[in-house]
Amino acid sequence: MFGFGKRQNGERKNEKLSTSPYKGVRDFYPEDMAVQRYIFDVWSTTAESFGYERYDASILEPSELYSAKTSEEMVSEQTYTFTDRGDRSVTLRPEMTPSVARMVADKRRELSFPIRWYSIPNLFRYERSQRGRLREHWQLNCDIFGTDDRTADVEIIALAHQTLLNFGADESMFEIRLNDRAWLNTIFDERKFSEQQKKDMFALLDKKEKIDNFEEEAAKIAGGFFELPSEPSADSDLAHVMEGLKELGIENVVFSPSTVRGLTYYTGVVFEVFDTDPANRRALLGGGRYNNLTALFGGDPIPGIGFGWGDVTMRDFLETHNLLTAHITSPTLAIIPTDPKLNIEGEKLAQTFRAAGVSTAVDISDRKLGKKIAAADSALVSYILVLGEDEMKSGSYTLKNLAEGSETSGTPEELAETLSS
Repeated sequence: MFGFGKRQNGERKNEKLSTSPYKGVRDFYPEDMAVQRYIFDVWSTTAESFGYERYDASILEPSELYSAKTSEEMVSEQTYTFTDRGDRSVTLRPEMTPSVARMVADKRRELSFPIRWYSIPNLFRYERSQRGRLREHWQLNCDIFGTDDRTADVEIIALAHQTLLNFGADESMFEIRLNDRAWLNTIFDERKFSEQQKKDMFALLDKKEKIDNFEEEAAKIAGGFFELPSEPSADSDLAHVMEGLKELGIENVVFSPSTVRGLTYYTGVVFEVFDTDPANRRALLGGGRYNNLTALFGGDPIPGIGFGWGDVTMRDFLETHNLLTAHITSPTLAIIPTDPKLNIEGEKLAQTFRAAGVSTAVDISDRKLGKKIAAADSALVSYILVLGEDEMKSGSYTLKNLAEGSETSGTPEELAETLSS
């Protein structure tokens, strides 16, 4: 027999359930949900302004989708994997790129390439929770499939750059770090590295910023002194991508030989965007080119490039740089009836403003007028409208701007037009 309590001396002792969420995930109270929606709105609006179409897929995928082309660490240690009732191994998706590659491969004969797709999926990784990393998060994924033209690399990075600007950031707040795995492989081939040496060197480069003895460890792998060039060759894809970004006016781009991305499916240019504030010195997003991933599903490979951008690092960035503004979490207008008997009239009045696209809340509490106004002010509401018997009789109402103290009077329709414009 199952229950939530324990039997002691023949009696069930009820135990209180914890109010905490599962470790590594979050509850979203209204103020958190408002910020989350703001992040999603800027993400989707910016992606669509570049011509990207939205897609999605199930959070459940066959486990072999990840074991075929993802890092061994993620598959063996960082996934939520289980056996379903049909004895199939199933994984809660830890990333979106394999899923979108599967979808593109499935419809390849029906799609007109190149295609630009984006998604904001819910992802799961079983890893140690820390700042910027949780076990569940949402992530903006943007991808271009069907072209290996360098312009696609420039565009996808420009999209990430513009998204940050649309959040109110400026270039001093972040830098774009670029490298090229294909170029690195050419250097490794010149040194006659084995496949194991290449694998070990990529893994070492991926953690270069976190260790003090990189040169010593690199020499062990290379069998002697090893040093990467200080800049890419002038005719490389990476050099052309960096030049293309500068032609678009994007100046905060740096060559970063230690930026390799941990996932093994990357085949060319890779990049990460870093917060430059010492209080949040970390990668905000990362991505790169993966030209062979769709070949796992048969047929000729379809070139692709894209990035993933987590909502946790996005919010950390916004908070670090004080970019979360009042309008994110509060309605524009609060209608304040002077008497609870007028609450329904307040709701009727609110319909006029809502129809004009103005977010409007009605204070239906039984607090005194002064406390209602104070509550609206502390909630960072932009405008209030006090509704009393006199206003209803005259048909003229007064909007008060709480930040400036200014007032505007008129009919509901006139005031709604003023706010909506």
